[in-house]
Amino acid sequence: MVFDISKVTGIGEYTEKPEKERTIYNKGDKAFLVINKNTIELRTDDKLAKLLEEKYESVMQSRYFGRGGIEIVLAGDQLKPDEVNDLVRLSYNLTLED
Repeated sequence: MVFDISKVTGIGEYTEKPEKERTIYNKGDKAFLVINKNTIELRTDDKLAKLLEEKYESVMQSRYFGRGGIEIVLAGDQLKPDEVNDLVRLSYNLTLED
């Protein structure tokens, strides 16, 4: 699966910061999404992160967000695109609350 943020509805304005190995998406000065070559990283709450990590082998703790996020291997295709989009919306909304 190739992730395309333009297909995610229900999020507001954000800025895109391309780096050498990744692109970071921010709401204000806080990141809500990191797109790497083969993975995406996003914020989530601890309970949901634990559930997703147990259920899917393609989900692990985020290297960028640490315990406050998850990293999803896109090649796994275990999560459906709609589920990934929902997680991006959640991450965006959690960033607004911070």
